[in-house]
Amino acid sequence: MKIREILAYGLRGRTPEGGWSNELQPEDCVHTLIAVRTDEGLTGWGSVFTSEDLVRASLSVLKPLWLGENPLEPERVSEKLHQHTFWQGRGGAITHAISGIDIALWDLLGKVTGQPVGRLLGGRYRENVRPYASLLMREPQRMPDELLPVKAQGFRAFKIGWGPFGRKSPALDEAIVRAAREAVGSDSLLMVDAGASDAFWPQGYKWALRTAEMLAQYDVTWFEEPLAPDALQDYIALRRNSRVAIAGGEVLTRRQAFQPWLEAGAFDIVQPDVTKVGGISEERHIGCIARDHGVRFIPHGWNTAVGLAADLHLASAFPDTEMVEYLTGSPFIDEIAAGGWKLDANGMLAIPGRPGLGIEINLDALAAYSRISQTDLEALRTA
Repeated sequence: MKIREILAYGLRGRTPEGGWSNELQPEDCVHTLIAVRTDEGLTGWGSVFTSEDLVRASLSVLKPLWLGENPLEPERVSEKLHQHTFWQGRGGAITHAISGIDIALWDLLGKVTGQPVGRLLGGRYRENVRPYASLLMREPQRMPDELLPVKAQGFRAFKIGWGPFGRKSPALDEAIVRAAREAVGSDSLLMVDAGASDAFWPQGYKWALRTAEMLAQYDVTWFEEPLAPDALQDYIALRRNSRVAIAGGEVLTRRQAFQPWLEAGAFDIVQPDVTKVGGISEERHIGCIARDHGVRFIPHGWNTAVGLAADLHLASAFPDTEMVEYLTGSPFIDEIAAGGWKLDANGMLAIPGRPGLGIEINLDALAAYSRISQTDLEALRTA
């Protein structure tokens, strides 16, 4: 079996808000699905947290390396792509595109062997996992309207982030958190994401330490991205002095970038994004390094249904990865997977048990949210 072609389908039309200072619009494309097609007619699916134009350009650069390769050897093929493109810029669009290819190759390997990806990663420690609803922060009076409908869906863990937090006043920050805690109740998990990887983040270590102390009063489970993404020494100091667990790492790529942060003790919780770091192969390495250093591995998942499926399988393969991120209100999560996702009575999400990633792509949704050609669509329908 050989890789015959790799196709890219950028998702647009209902791109969710990101809470960014340069806010996303519905037609903006920041997530791209990858379809790896083999000479035997099989298709594996991946996802990339990068715009379609960059993914297509990266696939063109990578084509001499992946064309004709064995799709049943994801880790070797992905490492080949990394090793031969370092001069293109490690960690950028090329690495992001490799992430999608790698996820798709694991999907193919699972389909051919008849096994779910989590089992191929070494075994499943769990059959379900707790998803935490990922929502934007709003003004305090609006937080109940954001959170209560999601709680009614069955979620029992919530992360609020970005928006006005850290940009106006400490009083507003606390009012937002207080309103959120009152809305979800004392029996739900609540996490706070400052979103300090946004452009021109205005706050530093002293703000983060004061804010962490405030968050502890509201029983916040972790404080995510409280500092600018390159402030390693401040992260180390904050993690040592904060009563609230410190989480981060979503902007880092490849295990080589994560290793100094993990060795230095910068995080209590590390959050690599499988659609950016290099895929399932790379994220598994990062998770293992984290475990060796006593750091919890909980994937970042602000992406698509394919990324969520990859996170679920990764969570199944690590003994202490008991949560995954669930971007609420996005059709790229809720509609791209045929049949959608359903929580059980305890607010848990089942890890797919079918071969590969264990999901089917809803081709009608793909057609609605991408510029897929009719020829490609018919080919996928008949595969």
